[in-house]
Amino acid sequence: MITHLFLLQGPTLLERLEFMNYPGLELWKFLNLGIFLTAGFVILRKPISNALAARAEGIKKDLARAQAEKDQAGQKLAEAESLMAGVEADVQDIHNHAEQEAEAEQQRQAAAGDQEIARLKVQATREVEQARKAAHKGLQQFLASRSLEIARQSVKSELKPEDDLRLIKERIGELRRAQQ
Repeated sequence: MITHLFLLQGPTLLERLEFMNYPGLELWKFLNLGIFLTAGFVILRKPISNALAARAEGIKKDLARAQAEKDQAGQKLAEAESLMAGVEADVQDIHNHAEQEAEAEQQRQAAAGDQEIARLKVQATREVEQARKAAHKGLQQFLASRSLEIARQSVKSELKPEDDLRLIKERIGELRRAQQ
C-alpha cells in the first residue's frame, strides 16, 4: 500500500525520497532495524526480564552467601586471635613455671650438696679420729715395746746371776703358796 502511494504521487515523491537511497544511508535499512528491534523487544522482553531477574536474584544470593562467609571468617579470625592471645599467656605461664622449677631444682641441689658436704665432713672427722686413735694406740704399743726392750737391756746389763737366781726362787715360792 505504501508503494502504491509512492507510485501515485509520481516523480515528485520519488524525487523527494531520493535522499533515502543515498549510498550507505538507505532509509529502509534503518526502518528494518527499527522493526527488528521492536519485534525483538516485544518477543524477548519477558524472557530477558525473567533471566535478568533470576540473575539479579542469584547475585543477591551470592552476595548474601559471601557476606555470611565473611562473617564466619571474621568469627574464626576473632577466635584464632583470642586463642593466639591465650597461647601467648600460656607460653609466659610455662616459661615462668619452668623458671620456678629450675630455681627450686637449683635450691634442692644446693641443699643436697650442703648435706653431702656435711656428711663428708662428719665422715672425714670420724676417719681422722679413728686414724688418730689408731696412731695413738700404735704409738703407745711402740712406746711400750720400746720401753720393755730398753728395760730388758737395762735389766740384763744390770742384773747379776745371783739376783737372777734369787728372783726365780722368790717366784717359785709365790707359786707354791698360791697352790696351797
